[in-house]
Amino acid sequence: MDVQLNKVLFNSRLERILTYWKSGSKDEDFGSVADCDALLLLAGDPASEEEPTKKGVAFQTWLLGYEFPTTFLLLKKDELHVLCSAKKAKILSQVATPKSPVPVNILVLAKGKEPATDALPKFLEAYTSSKHVGTLVKEKHTGKMISEWNTAVEGAPTKPKVVDIATAISGFVAVKDEEEINSLKMAGNLTKTLLQHHIAPKLETIVDRQTKISHEGFAALIEARLGTDDKPPDMKVWDKGSLGKVDWQSAEFCYPTIIQSQTASSGYDLKFTAHSTPDNIAYEGVFLVSVGMRYKSYCSSVGRSIMVDPSKEQEAIYGILFNLQTELMGKLQDGIVARDVYQHAISYIREKKPELEQNFVKSIGFGTGQEFRDSVYLLSPKNTRRIRTNMTFILSLGFQDLVDDQGQKYALQLNDTVIVNSKRPATCLTDGLKKPKHVMFFSDDGSEVEDTKASAKKGANGNPSPLKNKTAGGKVLRNKTRNAGHEEAAQSIAAKIGEHQRELHAQLHKNGLAKYSEGGSGAGGKEGQGWKKFQSYKGEPGLPKEVESLRIFVDRKASTIILPIHGFAVPFHINTIKNVSKSEEGNQTLLRINFQTPGQIAGKKEDTPFEDPDATFVRSITYRSTDGHRFDSISKQITDLKKEVTKREQQKKEMAGVIDQDSLIELKGRRPIRLPEVFVRPALDGKRLPGEVEIHQNGLRYQSPMGSQKIDILFSNIKHLFFLPCDHELLVIVHIHLKSPMMIGKRKAHDVQFFREASDVQFDETGNRKRKYRYGDEDEIELEQQERKRRQILNREFKAFAEKVAEAATVALGDTLEMDVPFRELSFEGVPHRTNVRLQPTTDCLVYLSDPPFLVVTLNEIEIASLERVQFGLKQFDMVLVFKDFAKSPLHINSIPTTLLDDVKQWLNSVDIPLAEGPVNLNWNPIMKHVNENPYEFFSTGGWGFLGAPNGEEQESDDGSETESEYEQAPSESDFSEGGASESDFNDGSDASEDEGSGSDFSEGDDWDELERKAAKCE
Repeated sequence: MDVQLNKVLFNSRLERILTYWKSGSKDEDFGSVADCDALLLLAGDPASEEEPTKKGVAFQTWLLGYEFPTTFLLLKKDELHVLCSAKKAKILSQVATPKSPVPVNILVLAKGKEPATDALPKFLEAYTSSKHVGTLVKEKHTGKMISEWNTAVEGAPTKPKVVDIATAISGFVAVKDEEEINSLKMAGNLTKTLLQHHIAPKLETIVDRQTKISHEGFAALIEARLGTDDKPPDMKVWDKGSLGKVDWQSAEFCYPTIIQSQTASSGYDLKFTAHSTPDNIAYEGVFLVSVGMRYKSYCSSVGRSIMVDPSKEQEAIYGILFNLQTELMGKLQDGIVARDVYQHAISYIREKKPELEQNFVKSIGFGTGQEFRDSVYLLSPKNTRRIRTNMTFILSLGFQDLVDDQGQKYALQLNDTVIVNSKRPATCLTDGLKKPKHVMFFSDDGSEVEDTKASAKKGANGNPSPLKNKTAGGKVLRNKTRNAGHEEAAQSIAAKIGEHQRELHAQLHKNGLAKYSEGGSGAGGKEGQGWKKFQSYKGEPGLPKEVESLRIFVDRKASTIILPIHGFAVPFHINTIKNVSKSEEGNQTLLRINFQTPGQIAGKKEDTPFEDPDATFVRSITYRSTDGHRFDSISKQITDLKKEVTKREQQKKEMAGVIDQDSLIELKGRRPIRLPEVFVRPALDGKRLPGEVEIHQNGLRYQSPMGSQKIDILFSNIKHLFFLPCDHELLVIVHIHLKSPMMIGKRKAHDVQFFREASDVQFDETGNRKRKYRYGDEDEIELEQQERKRRQILNREFKAFAEKVAEAATVALGDTLEMDVPFRELSFEGVPHRTNVRLQPTTDCLVYLSDPPFLVVTLNEIEIASLERVQFGLKQFDMVLVFKDFAKSPLHINSIPTTLLDDVKQWLNSVDIPLAEGPVNLNWNPIMKHVNENPYEFFSTGGWGFLGAPNGEEQESDDGSETESEYEQAPSESDFSEGGASESDFNDGSDASEDEGSGSDFSEGDDWDELERKAAKCE
């Protein structure tokens, strides 16, 4: 049986209904059912997705756990009658148990062509035998079963009196139990995460870059984060919230997302029935955002007002709105009457700013649960319903028809989902991003308020950045003085980093245990090598005719060596042969063929897997002959064939992951946007000439001037898009990092780059004619000015093209593609490959784009960062980035200046990457091998805790010099003697650069600060 009903929950809720029913005469909320003999709940055909959830359907789902269309319930105080089809009856029979508060009588209707049963007459008899029946009078249902019921009731000789019980139904479900509260909290977390980590940052980007996008287009982008039938949820957004385990099949939107700005043709509308218009979003003024999500049928909603360059009056009005919400949440407690809450709001506004009373909304919220808007518990001036503990409300505050300094109308709103407590203020389930400093943007100086930007753009994993008060161009990160105040500030920052890192490490460990199942490698574990079968021929008829001579024959076509053994021609695939050797013995030549067998000494290579390692194997075969020339030829043929097969397998391995892209759809009817005179990397074959890049319907095309050569890049394969200005570079660059590699010429490429040189070759005129008119450095000054103007023009041209690419990709995919610009202020030097380069963080990545080999590391793919060689006296340290995909080799970035250690730690901490420190380099090959063998065991025995705390200063000891000498030996003994010959999956070839960095460290002397610290330690 697929559907399992919760019998315990059904019994408890049915018991609650009966209890409230019996006490109806004493409680206003249940007065409508006090005189009823039965309660009738009808459900017809399923409603469309556009229709709001009916109260009866919500009540049925609350009672049974699932929605059952075309199912009737008739509840009496001594029995529950259910009328449904045979399939539904099979499911509902689970609740028909002796433990049920009243007997459950299930009446089964006949299928379409079967003879009619007596189910409907019996249900009608139970209905007409009652004098007063409560039902939802205003609800209208459709369907064949509803029509048959209406006809049967019309023909009945007696009919009961019908009473509307909408208020009582609302009362039955208003107070939430623990399971309902958990679902509401998850719905609130989903809504809050979407607001904080997608809507706010995206809106900021739209305003900052003045991106052309309509209100309904932005709303569609927001709703696409939840995924579709074809696409999974966008985990780049959801992973940033502390959501835990989410059943994504149970998550959906309550209502169409509402985006409004001053350019909306419909104006500002604070109702939840408002819609996002097709007009383009404005870049200033007030933006109203409302989004609601449902989890396991329980609703939550959040609404915010985001302002760009607000006036002082607007700031003051929003401040009143913000403080009013705090005031009302303190008032929302057990026992208060709904209208008293509204009157308290009016009193507060009269006290603070009386003229705003006429603009205040007519109701300030409503009850919510499985039914999004329960009007029975409307927070309005006339509602006398009493509020109780564990009721949930959408508190919806706002001022409408306000007028700004330019005479334009605007509105402000602040909506949240709250749960009522008994003796303390209500708890907000959608808290966040509502303080005035978080929702106000100022562009007077060309940038947003620092606090706002930092709050909207959180770290890669979702937590606020500790750098939010830093200016991205300032020298705050670089200042190093001996001033005591600065030292205290540094200590305070270090303490915040330590506290944040403890949280990150705890969450990392928790996620690791949850991700990998006990006793297995989990989803991310790396599978071991598999046993391979090789088939040279399909039976004896497939053997070549040369076998008849019973001589050694090398069949290149079948990659097989055929050996004569005891009068039989025996084929051996070339992969079963390890090597071949030849030696002379007198006038005879010996040819020895060695095979791959278990137990051979293979250095650090993994043993070749075998089907049955315990079987008996032939290690080698030796042949003797006086024809030395023939054995020379055979030995050469076998060796060459072995090289060919090895090369072929290596090429196949290199081609792994390369995809066959779909065809580019060219724009028709208009000229595509072009970026002319650009070079491409990797370069195409032939002469180096500039080409042009075109934006088409579903991708980009680079067309070489040679005509036949072109590169097509589909938007669906673009993972990151970067623009690197030429302010500090020789080139201006638009760089594309691909999701899956593609072939360019004969090379596999993960990155494609379009660039133009920033400087032209200058001709220096030194003739008499020039000297006649110019003196001094005027010509050099003019050249500098021209160079500066040229760079500015190049930056504008390439940035505009990159923005157009992002816009076109967003329209084509229905998914946001952001253009990213590296932050040079946060850059640091290091050796990721073989040479020292300047690495620059971006919003989502760490990159080096100036020259190949390029480096693009996506931050949310990093598991942990290990800082190595962090110890007193060293001028440089190394950083190892371990990826969440443990099958990938850790990335080593070596020889980073120690003066930038604090900056690197602050940056890593700001993007929510757990970090660790250690005094020596670790050998990561065996570490990752151990992790991949059993990730669950790794995390259950401490996980990454062995790497050490992220505070190098606390780990310093008196034997620091001994540690230094130990480190000097580590590369030569471990990294080079073993790693040099290693062919392991985790050998990234970075050991040589590590050694170069360490050698330079010990050749330099200590500076004054270090000498003072040493002297203090000795004392």
